[in-house]
Amino acid sequence: MNSLRSRPLFHLTLWRVREFTREPEALFWVFVFPVALALALGLAFKNRGEAVVQVAVEDAPGAVELMAVLDSAPNVAPVLVDSVEAGRRLRTGRVALVVHPGSSLVFSYDSTRQESLLARLITDRVIQEAGGRHDVRAIRERRITEPGTRYIDFLLPGLIGMGIMGTSMWGVGFGIVKTRKERLLKRLVASPMRRHEFMISFMLSRLLFLGLEVAVLLGFGALVFGVPVRGSLFSIVTISVLGALAFAGVGLLVASRTRTIEGISGLLNVVMVPMWICSGVFFAYSNFPEVMQPFLLALPLTALNDALRAVMLDGATFAATSPLLGIVLAWGVGSFLVALRIFRWS
Repeated sequence: MNSLRSRPLFHLTLWRVREFTREPEALFWVFVFPVALALALGLAFKNRGEAVVQVAVEDAPGAVELMAVLDSAPNVAPVLVDSVEAGRRLRTGRVALVVHPGSSLVFSYDSTRQESLLARLITDRVIQEAGGRHDVRAIRERRITEPGTRYIDFLLPGLIGMGIMGTSMWGVGFGIVKTRKERLLKRLVASPMRRHEFMISFMLSRLLFLGLEVAVLLGFGALVFGVPVRGSLFSIVTISVLGALAFAGVGLLVASRTRTIEGISGLLNVVMVPMWICSGVFFAYSNFPEVMQPFLLALPLTALNDALRAVMLDGATFAATSPLLGIVLAWGVGSFLVALRIFRWS
């Protein structure tokens, strides 16, 4: 133990840990924000009854009869308005569909909106059934409510991956640039430490908070929403550690030559925001065009999220996630080696 305390790496890591705990803003983004986001999105997308669609009926001949038909359906909320108001409500998202009465009905809607497509299908079904259409085969519905198949079950591993990326990159990037700006790097370079020890100390300091961060999210998801963990906790911990080290390496690379807080803020956002959107944190990356899929699969956050979901929701073994973790580690090792080569002390 005494020999460890005499090592520069030990003191550098301890310095980074103490510096981090004295920053309330950092503690908020690491521990409070992911839980608040999980709670908000989990409540917003929790299982409810049958969807109710908002429909505007244009005030024209035949509108009264059409309103009576739609009003009788429990999953349609129609409103009678003039053509100008109907267009305004559709543009602002207050209704998902506008129905124009006449000898043949006209549906106006945005085909890129999921709620508009749903409104079009439900409204058409209600009108056709009122006109005497009979289904040839009876259809029954089975609502999916089992843990592991809901939106919150998909969301939580993505939030864990996003938190790992944010904690590692922001902590390392800001810490290095802050030290460089305060001209402490020039003093450290004159000390007996080695360059790689200085960089590794930033990465190790992130790991000390990683376990608590992941445990908070997993515990919150299990207690509040019943999110399952079907794989081993060892696999989740190991995947999280490897992800944190990899993103710490990326953070080192981004901060290796950056000199200002404003500069590191912009660069980190440029790197992270596309992955927030494209790596399957809040929705599946399969929604993007097919031509983009190879690029999205090569992103480190995509691989990390897929590995976490495979273990948590499918019960996959650690070995089964090794191809995904290979992508994560390739980014981390490559970034660290490049950062070690181009790093500036001033």
